[in-house]
Amino acid sequence: MRLIVARCEVRYTGRLDALLPEALRLIVIKSDGSVMVHADHGGFKPSNWMVAPTTIEESAEHIVVRKFAGKEEDRLDIRVVEVVSDVTHDMGEAAALEKDGVEAHLQELLADQPHWCGEGFRLVRREWPTDIGPVDLMCRDEEDGWIAVEIKRVGTIDAVEQLTRYLERIRLDPAMDVCRGVLAAQSIKPQARVLAEARGIACVEVDLAVLRGEREPDLTLFG
Repeated sequence: MRLIVARCEVRYTGRLDALLPEALRLIVIKSDGSVMVHADHGGFKPSNWMVAPTTIEESAEHIVVRKFAGKEEDRLDIRVVEVVSDVTHDMGEAAALEKDGVEAHLQELLADQPHWCGEGFRLVRREWPTDIGPVDLMCRDEEDGWIAVEIKRVGTIDAVEQLTRYLERIRLDPAMDVCRGVLAAQSIKPQARVLAEARGIACVEVDLAVLRGEREPDLTLFG
């Protein structure tokens, strides 16, 4: 979580227009893309905010937050005049990333059917150990390459960051220095996809009902 104390002007455009004149404010940017702007009054409610998923663009003098709903765009334009403090805190993975029952079940099913994570994948080991924690599945592909698979119920930016750290540790072994990463989840947030693509991590959405054999997978037509 990033906390910025800055003298800034905040302009919101979208369903309505609103302007917060230049003043000292707290800007909270969460890892899921949610952004809140607080003043030192008004209780717990932010003066303006935008919930995830969003797109955030930043320059020296502006933080622009965009959210699309169909053809409509909500935009939060924060003009930064002076930064008093800018700190980022690692809130830890325990609360957000600890596996719930669904994730544990997904791991079991994908361990038995690793081809849903990638064509030709075969399981080497569940809970592959690293010095910062275990990656859910370690697989090999048809060309005998290594693939680390992290499984989540919902794929978020935090999940991409977690898998990135695992890959950094795994690749320290010269025999696995080109290990690839796959994030498998029932649903994957748009911002997580963007970050994963930038880091060379593949994203795969899996259907729990299909994995259980309760229904057939959707047919895909190729033109």
